[in-house]
Amino acid sequence: MDKFIGYRCSLCNAEYLPGQVTYTCPKDGGNLDVVLDTNALRQKYQPEDIASRRDESLWRYLPLLPVADPGGEATPLRAAGWTPVYALPRLAEKLGLRHLWLKDESRNPTASFKDRASAVVVARARQIKAEVVVTASTGNAGAALAGMAAAIGQKAVIFAPKTAPPAKVAQLLVYGAQVLLVDGTYDDAFDLSIQAANEFGWYCRNTGYNPFTAEGKKTAAFEIWEWWRGESRESRVENSPANLYSPLSILVSVGDGNIISGIHKGFKDLLAVGWIEKMPRIIGVQAEGSAAIANAFQAGTETIIPISAKTLADSISVDLPRDGVRAVRAARETGGTYITVSDQDILAAIAELGKAGIFAEPAGAASYAGLVKAVAQAVVGSTDPILVINTGSGLKDVRAAMQAVKEAPIIEPTLEAVKKAI
Repeated sequence: MDKFIGYRCSLCNAEYLPGQVTYTCPKDGGNLDVVLDTNALRQKYQPEDIASRRDESLWRYLPLLPVADPGGEATPLRAAGWTPVYALPRLAEKLGLRHLWLKDESRNPTASFKDRASAVVVARARQIKAEVVVTASTGNAGAALAGMAAAIGQKAVIFAPKTAPPAKVAQLLVYGAQVLLVDGTYDDAFDLSIQAANEFGWYCRNTGYNPFTAEGKKTAAFEIWEWWRGESRESRVENSPANLYSPLSILVSVGDGNIISGIHKGFKDLLAVGWIEKMPRIIGVQAEGSAAIANAFQAGTETIIPISAKTLADSISVDLPRDGVRAVRAARETGGTYITVSDQDILAAIAELGKAGIFAEPAGAASYAGLVKAVAQAVVGSTDPILVINTGSGLKDVRAAMQAVKEAPIIEPTLEAVKKAI
């Protein structure tokens, strides 16, 4: 069954066959949604066809993906996704919540959510026989592409701003990608990578540009759906209130807007095939210094006005979000909202999550910072089931992590010094 039947522009609704376009709408530059033959999928598959699969990665959802099985042995490419969900009872109690979980994307092969998009894009690159895949990144998307490409011997070129955290740049280099550090912003790197792709015939992975990135990121929605089905079954058995207060509220940090729009796309696909009856509530969290999408949402518009982004959360620091319109809709169409948090809020969230055993980078901790604010503003209620997404490992940006905690004291090698310190 050829389930991938084309694209639809998110702005003008123009439709294209798979071979007619590659990136954005030729008419207005709008982001393209991948269109699947949901009627055929509905007839051929049932939820149990997914639940019965043994593949503990995003590839268990291959029937709902527009790419072919990448094949091969067990490699990091085949290990992306299927990240754990943890209960956070102590943090829930502190916030006055009854049901709080965290989905930890730092457990992906290159330690961030971006592995999902890169795995699917690399599979697509192999399918169309692309020699080189290129992307612009503040670090995580580049590391994900470099790692996924290295797993199957695919050539990758990464453009990153020279201000990218050293740990992320180290990942790019260790994975063997061609790395070019741009003396400018992420947006400068983005534009340059597209120019290079056009000039040299490279396949461009860029977030909010290549429609297959959202197809990778939507797999998180599939995993959340599958996890929540199990959680709801347990709630029925235990007669727990968790089963009575749907929908689930999902909080996710937002930069370019592609993660939140990808998650939204995943739930829309599930709705289209009849596997869910209603959407979860999706709440976007942006840094106050990089809040172009939140500004548009609060203004009741889909017009994204560029800003001069400034936040320590480099992964969500964006002047002009490239998937802003769909990101606004992800919250609006699910009854969600946008929340903005300060850098100090983010640092406090890093420390709080650490006490629960979660080491999050600033962008990943932003979602929890947003939850703290959402509780204070009564955006979420005490009995609402809530899932926070940590999008990346704290090891990605140790410099920021050290700002969130007190420095360890240096002591003399004596017991007296220990007693004095503690």
